[in-house]
Amino acid sequence: MNQPVSVTDLFVKPARWGLRGDPYLWEEMQAAAQQIPLPDTSEELEHILHNLFRELTGELLEANKIIRISRFPQIGMSGGMVSADFRLNQIFPAVIARFNNR
Repeated sequence: MNQPVSVTDLFVKPARWGLRGDPYLWEEMQAAAQQIPLPDTSEELEHILHNLFRELTGELLEANKIIRISRFPQIGMSGGMVSADFRLNQIFPAVIARFNNR
């Protein structure tokens, strides 16, 4: 990986997803993060990620929370739904680990 310059440079598509809406939110977060320069600390990065989640979903990121996003395809049992736990336990830790290992 080249030296990251924005938060989006830390995003790497996961091999597996949580719910059917998770890939769509991941893409929106990655696109929104293009305009955000790398912060100085991992704590600041975590704050940025939580803010992006809130801005794009209208919800706070809380454990055990599943959110339906009406703009995402509603096909299938979990269509349009995103998992907060997927972000808290997989996506955000991976982004922060890449930040710490740059």
